[in-house]
Amino acid sequence: MNNIKEILNNRAEEVEKTLTEIMDLTDKEIAPTLTKAMQYTTFSGGKRIRPVLSLLTAEMLEGDLKAAKKAGAALELIHTYSLIHDDLPCMDDDKLRRGKATNHLVFGTGTATLAGDALLTYAFEILANLAISAENKIKLINLFASSAGYAGMVGGQVLDLKAEQRKLNLSEMKKIHRAKTGSLLKTAVLIGYYVSESKQENKHALIKYADNIGLVFQIVDDLLDITGDTETLGKTVGRDQALEKSTYPALLGVEGAKNEAEKVANQAKKALAIFGERAQVLSNLVDYLLDRNN
Repeated sequence: MNNIKEILNNRAEEVEKTLTEIMDLTDKEIAPTLTKAMQYTTFSGGKRIRPVLSLLTAEMLEGDLKAAKKAGAALELIHTYSLIHDDLPCMDDDKLRRGKATNHLVFGTGTATLAGDALLTYAFEILANLAISAENKIKLINLFASSAGYAGMVGGQVLDLKAEQRKLNLSEMKKIHRAKTGSLLKTAVLIGYYVSESKQENKHALIKYADNIGLVFQIVDDLLDITGDTETLGKTVGRDQALEKSTYPALLGVEGAKNEAEKVANQAKKALAIFGERAQVLSNLVDYLLDRNN
């Protein structure tokens, strides 16, 4: 596990350099306060799991690593926009994100909302300028739009809001989380595919892998909301219970949720069998997500 942590840290540093480059907006900005709000949450910490996943997949497939880092960074901007909006008073009304005051508490609700909008749209500008084939560029833009929009993350967030104060069954929860959390993780993996010259059957295996790690991520997140602490997590624990959200521990119990996480983790690793030893790092990443404490 120490080895995977070192690999993840090294790749995260590479991603951080790319994010620093693309978020230097001084030459084109017209509203410096907006830029500061965009940068505030983008650089508020985080493990950069999504862009790192893009980079690791591209490495396994011997793809274009520079394009993987840029596209992965664009995806991180979309993830960041979702966090800003998720914390707004009209959504989860959170006060703490990654150990810092949430964006709207620092810049105001209006600017925070617009910062999220700006990050979302800027992500597509970055994609449009990727140095890859026009065909794969269009496929990536389409993938980003569908996974972040009404058929993906945003649709899942709406279902999540509607699920408050209502008990869901396991199938309903998986539907929400495959969209809300899993869609961007699937996109992260497919970035690595689209910047590589890889076979179609590899794409199917990667989608199955990504679907399952998305569920692992969400189940562990639900567990940490109960078993974690605010200082370690960098966000207020117990919010799921306060909002009366349906979670895996609430439905299955803590031990049942842990068992479900292990089950889908094994399914994720099995999906990588087609790649043989080349997939060892991605397989180790599953265990890392399963055992994370923040």
